[in-house]
Amino acid sequence: MCGDEWSGPRAKLKQIKMPTAEQTAILDEAQLSAKRIFDSIATELLLVEEEFERQARSNIQVIAYIGDYLRRSGGKRVRPALTILSNHAVGGDGGNQSSIRMATVMEFLHTATLVHDDVIDKAETRRNRPSINSEFGNQTAVLMGDWLYMSAFETSLAERSLPILDILTAVTRRMTEGELLQLTLLGRTDISEEQYFDVIARKTAYLFSACCEIGSLLGKATPTQQPMMRDYGMNLGVAFQLIDDLLDFTSSQDILGKPAGADLIEGKVSLPLILLLQREPEMRAPIQTVISEGGYHTVSRQSLVDALERTGALALTQERAIEYAEAARAALEGLNGSIHTEALRAIPTYCIDRDR
Repeated sequence: MCGDEWSGPRAKLKQIKMPTAEQTAILDEAQLSAKRIFDSIATELLLVEEEFERQARSNIQVIAYIGDYLRRSGGKRVRPALTILSNHAVGGDGGNQSSIRMATVMEFLHTATLVHDDVIDKAETRRNRPSINSEFGNQTAVLMGDWLYMSAFETSLAERSLPILDILTAVTRRMTEGELLQLTLLGRTDISEEQYFDVIARKTAYLFSACCEIGSLLGKATPTQQPMMRDYGMNLGVAFQLIDDLLDFTSSQDILGKPAGADLIEGKVSLPLILLLQREPEMRAPIQTVISEGGYHTVSRQSLVDALERTGALALTQERAIEYAEAARAALEGLNGSIHTEALRAIPTYCIDRDR
C-alpha cells in the first residue's frame, strides 16, 4: 500500500555526506539515455496516447475539446512510463490492456492535479501553451479537473482490484492534503525542511510511488518486489521535485514551458530558499519583498540566484536530489537485469540531469 509509513532517506539527510567523486559517479553510471529509456517502451507509450484520446472522448463538446487540448499539450509521460516499466521489471506484460489502461489512469490523475494547480496558482501558461484556466476560465478548469479525476477512477474499476483502488484513493487524498498544506504555508519564510518535504511527498512523490506499485501489482509482483517498487517510486518522486524546484531558479520560461521563478512570486518557499535563509538570514527581507510585490520588481530574480549560488544552496539542493536518486536505485537491488529494470535504474539520473 502507498502508505504514510514511508520514511526513506529524508530523516538521514544531515548525516549523509556524499563525496564529490561519488556524486559524479552517480551521474556517470547511467547506461541509458533518456531517449533509450522511452524507446524501450515506445510501443506501449503509443498505446497510452491512444488510450488517453479514447478516455477523453465525450458527447459533451467542451469536455471532448479540452481533453484533446490536454492530450496535445504533451508532457514527459514519466508516470505512465513508470507504471509500464514497473510491470515489466517484475516479470509482467507491460503492454497488455490492463497495464496500458492503468498507465493512462495515472496520467489522468497527474493531469487533473495540473489543471487544479493552475487555477490555484492563477497560472497563465503550461507547457508553452495557455493553461486551461487561462483559455477557458476558472469554473471550466475546476470542473474539467474533477472530470479527469472521476474518469480515472471509473476506468480503474475495470481492473476489479481492491488493492489498486486502495492505492488510488490513498494517493488522491494525499495529493489533496499536500495542496491544502502548501496553501497554509504560502507567503511564509519560516518553513522548515520537514514541512517542505512533507508537502512534496504528498503532492509529488506519493503519485510516483503509486505508479510503480500499481505497475508491479499488475505484473504479479512478489511480496518482496511490491514494497521495493513502492520505495523506488517514493524516492524518485522526491528527487524529481527537488530538481523541479532547482530549475525554477536556474532555467528559463522557454525551456520550462511556464514562467521561471514563478514559485516564489506565488508565495512558495522551496528548499533552495530554505537553505539560503539558514546561511544568510538577512535574505529574508528581499525574499519577503518578492512575495509581497508579487513579482521581481524591487528585487531581481538574478540577485536571488546569485545569493543561492554564493551560499551553495543550489549545489546542496542538487546534492539532496542525488541522495534520493541513489536511494531509488538502491531500492531496486535484487530485481532481474532486464532492459526494463535497467531503464528504471537510469531514470533517476534522467530526473537529475533534465533541464525542464
